[in-house]
Amino acid sequence: MFEYFYHEILRKTIIGFGSLFNNIDIKHKNDSGEITGVTKVPLAYAPTQKFLARLEQVPDLNKPVQIVLPRMSFEFVSLNYDASRKVTTTQTFLSGLTSDKKQIRKTYMPVPYNMGFELNIYTKLNDDMLQIIEQILPYFQPNYTFTLDLISSIGEKRDIPVVIEGITMNDTYEGNYDTRRALIYTIRFIAKTYLFGPVSGSDISKDIIRKVSIGYVAGEKSSLATREYTYSVEPRATKNYTGNVTTYLDQNIDSNDTIFSVQDSSNIPTGSYIYVDDEEMFVDKKDGNKLIVKRGRDSTIAVSHVLGSEIKSITDSDNNLIELGDDFGFTTI
Repeated sequence: MFEYFYHEILRKTIIGFGSLFNNIDIKHKNDSGEITGVTKVPLAYAPTQKFLARLEQVPDLNKPVQIVLPRMSFEFVSLNYDASRKVTTTQTFLSGLTSDKKQIRKTYMPVPYNMGFELNIYTKLNDDMLQIIEQILPYFQPNYTFTLDLISSIGEKRDIPVVIEGITMNDTYEGNYDTRRALIYTIRFIAKTYLFGPVSGSDISKDIIRKVSIGYVAGEKSSLATREYTYSVEPRATKNYTGNVTTYLDQNIDSNDTIFSVQDSSNIPTGSYIYVDDEEMFVDKKDGNKLIVKRGRDSTIAVSHVLGSEIKSITDSDNNLIELGDDFGFTTI
């Protein structure tokens, strides 16, 4: 039933969460308001108990606080299925075209899980704690989203929301209650990640229609046909896949303009297709660097474009990179 796979998704999410808090500083000022010192708050992956045990082993708490405190640690504490983000378990999607353009990868839709984290902040001074807290909380309203490359082999990147759930505060003492030992804040978070199953590969050349032919005979009802017709069509890309820029718009155009100037039309032949932003156009004629086009081809929408917009030609190289789900340009121009 099961097979080995390991995408390191949980590990990547833990690293991504910890990296949110690795650039926090505190500053100390004198009575004149001048900054006398800047301390970068160290961050480690460890439970609260580990740091409390370490504090118990320090005999001299009168030495400079930066040697022991401030400090932060975080810990992965829970993992729960998130039914609110559930999708059909048998649904699959295709992604990750290989370098030879023949292999695609197929995987089932991911399973949503919530990862619970605790961020523990330890300081000696209350002002140090307030500086740290104010550098964290404004980013969570109540969530902050970062992008994670969950599966590099298929280029599957997802936005991972991190939701703040609550804050608890605690003071620890040694001896009597007149001496504060450490001030500890614990912030609880939920990271909404996804877990993927195994990824399989398939041959895209078997799925893409490379050529279609239709043949029939016409004439009177007879055992002998008077004429024979054969129609043939080859797939055509309806967008630019290579990303190569041919030239740039030399003026602003609105959605109704069919004649406009480009910086250099030498590499745009008549009868070809071009791609500007998300709009496909058919080049009817050229006059120097002026193009006469038909707008909004293949169900794209004619919209306004600004001076300097990239113009990308749709060439045979793009035809070889047709994606599954493309209508192959079988519609009329």
